[in-house]
Amino acid sequence: MTDHSELTALLSDWLPRQRWFAGKGRAGGRLRVEQDIRLTLDSQAKAVLRLLVIQVSYDDGGPGDYYQVPVVIRGDSPFGHEGFLIGESAGGMVYDGLRDADGNAALLTYLRRGASREGLTATAVETLEDLTARPVGAEQSNTSVVYGEAYILKVFRRLWPGMNPDLEITQVLARAGSGHVARPVAWLSGQLSGIPTTFAFMQDYLRTGAEGWLLALASVRDLYAEGDLHADEVGGDFAAEAERLGAATAQVHRDLAGALPTRPADAATLGAVADYLHQRLDGALAAVTELAPFETALRTAYDAVRGIEHPAPFQRIHGDLHLGQVLRVESGWVLFDFEGEPARPVPERTVLESPLRDVAGMLRSFDYAAQSMLLERQDEPALAYRALEWADRNRDAFCRGYGARSGTDPRDEGALLSAFELDKAVYEVLYEARHRPGWIGIPLRSVARLTGDPEQQRAKPALRASDEGAL
Repeated sequence: MTDHSELTALLSDWLPRQRWFAGKGRAGGRLRVEQDIRLTLDSQAKAVLRLLVIQVSYDDGGPGDYYQVPVVIRGDSPFGHEGFLIGESAGGMVYDGLRDADGNAALLTYLRRGASREGLTATAVETLEDLTARPVGAEQSNTSVVYGEAYILKVFRRLWPGMNPDLEITQVLARAGSGHVARPVAWLSGQLSGIPTTFAFMQDYLRTGAEGWLLALASVRDLYAEGDLHADEVGGDFAAEAERLGAATAQVHRDLAGALPTRPADAATLGAVADYLHQRLDGALAAVTELAPFETALRTAYDAVRGIEHPAPFQRIHGDLHLGQVLRVESGWVLFDFEGEPARPVPERTVLESPLRDVAGMLRSFDYAAQSMLLERQDEPALAYRALEWADRNRDAFCRGYGARSGTDPRDEGALLSAFELDKAVYEVLYEARHRPGWIGIPLRSVARLTGDPEQQRAKPALRASDEGAL
């Protein structure tokens, strides 16, 4: 049996410091190496890529977590690797394998050859090119690697037993002939608790694509630079693109409804939704005291879901849609990252839900784009009106485009859409409190606005422009 004591000690320090580690704040955090699979196929290679599956258990007795950590152990210290060093062991320097050139090359070779070792199997739908890798700089809940200008590989850092919804939904949409997804080309599957599990997923790399979040920020920046103009008078007006994005989202929903099961949203289903919204609110209220003034209004909005008549059928959806999950390419808008909220277990992310949850996520994202640009402009209160104007204009355009393609304007289901918007805003408050406290004012003011609390709307929690990133 391999002795993993050294690696376990190194990872016990390194793993909790990673952004994608979900156990922050939980006591214990005991690590155990569950799997150790050699992915380098060349038996004589000096730098060997090993895929470690780490189980983390906690003192609270709750469910543990699983992570995959590809590592490369080297005898040398390559220039530029300093930031990716996990630690030093008796066998050499241990590096994050997804930040190592030899490690990424070995991973591509494993996929290209359709290799299979110890239950870890590579599947490719075509012959893959042998290309040079470069890790994507921004890291959220996963790590992505781009190969040449052809492929992008997403490695799921936190593992959940089962097929990842990102792979499942993208395959479904590709088979349906959707032009709103990047084509899947390969994936890596293994075993977790005896269940077939997706470890990594490769798609065509859309090198000419522009991220929706960055395009929206450019539009907001143009508006703020022209302080005396309205949103529809600025050259960088985003409304036409927001309308096209709404139509693309509706088409994706139609394709998913045509290929996968749906179900009518009856009273029992709506009651379960209301219960779930209350449950999420319970957790947020316990963690963030700033939400307390809005509790009554939030619960009233959630209870209104129980009495909705004839909502759209429930179906598979994106699950975590926002401007950072869409790309504008020459042919139109492309949606990606169909895995849903990464913190939710896979079984929860694959249940049938209202498509309005995706709509609500995008509407919240327009508000975020406008409000985040105010972080560095706190001395210009007049821009707050422009921010609301820009967000409202693009929210309306998105709904208009969605309704034109789907046949139903999402604003016609006001109570359900409002409940999902509020739930998303509460989720954002909880996220910001844990990760970017300087941004918490953005979703808090939105909760106040959406619940109609004028006194709370005037409150301006402190914001720090130094906090970076897009939710």
